[in-house]
Amino acid sequence: MEKRRLGRTDIQVSALCLGTMTFGEQNSEAEGHAQMDHAVEKGINFFDAAELYPIPPKKETQGRTERIVGTWFKKTGMRDKIVMATKVVGRTDMDWFRENGAKAKLVREEIEFAVDRSLKNLETDYIDLYQIHWPDRNVGGFGSNPTRWADVEPAPDENSIQSTLEILGDLVKAGKIRHVGVSNESAWGTMRYVAASEMYDVPRVVSIQNAYSLVNRTFETGLAEVARREDVGLLGYSALAQGYLTGKYRNGALPAGARKTLFNRLQRYEHPRAIEAVDAYLDLAQEAGLDPSQMALAFAMSRSFMSSVILGATTIEQLDTDIGAADVTLSADVLEKIDALHQEFGNPAP
Repeated sequence: MEKRRLGRTDIQVSALCLGTMTFGEQNSEAEGHAQMDHAVEKGINFFDAAELYPIPPKKETQGRTERIVGTWFKKTGMRDKIVMATKVVGRTDMDWFRENGAKAKLVREEIEFAVDRSLKNLETDYIDLYQIHWPDRNVGGFGSNPTRWADVEPAPDENSIQSTLEILGDLVKAGKIRHVGVSNESAWGTMRYVAASEMYDVPRVVSIQNAYSLVNRTFETGLAEVARREDVGLLGYSALAQGYLTGKYRNGALPAGARKTLFNRLQRYEHPRAIEAVDAYLDLAQEAGLDPSQMALAFAMSRSFMSSVILGATTIEQLDTDIGAADVTLSADVLEKIDALHQEFGNPAP
């Protein structure tokens, strides 16, 4: 498994990262442990979690994912072999993340509470990469990289990027976290994080975790140049378009146990233009003799701004297929045809 440098740190992460957000909802503890065992056996040294997980977010399940990872660390003694990433929620109306029932925001008391709880859940005394799951400021839409601009009113008590980094800097000094990353951020927000680190004694962000797939290449519009020039590499999620680019939902299929079947949460991929685009990419994979999952993942891995592509699977068979993308190199012909499809369809599922 290829290893890539994380930002400007001395940390090397596998080009594929094990996403864990199904652990505790679609996957049991035993299944989560089996996925982690298999991932490590195949050369993955990078796991990603969040205080929010599992998905979909619910008060009753919040924190289960981290706890499952924590019991695996305790059982295997593998903590020092894994680069562990997790996240603190940004500003939200969900009121179950903090003990006092407050709606979460990025202030010192809440960030410190979240870090300490994640450390306890993960059964570790440090987190390698601590990420802001989404901004504290109000933005036009989740993901912060829209194809259309929407005006929003700033929150009256908005917390500055500088203040967030000052809090995280104190946690670095305390040895609780090693490095800082952002997620669902915009080009403007990412550059403000970088600028703050150059102006003040605060940590420099090393990564950005945003959506990226064949049907959502919006990262390339402004963020790709930021990632390349500032060494804030992409940790790409939803590279399989939440399962649509595997072909499992084609022609309206609803496989048992699949996320769409269970939770009906994937509407961004269901409007006619998105369906046409997904079908076109699936047809291209078939024409090229490629597994569609592996083609989509190999394309994401091939991007110069990509530090690691996050995998999400519910079975070992799916995970094994996905990891197989590490051995796939797309031909110039396939890459040219992918770009031609993108020219035709654009980003139908941002």
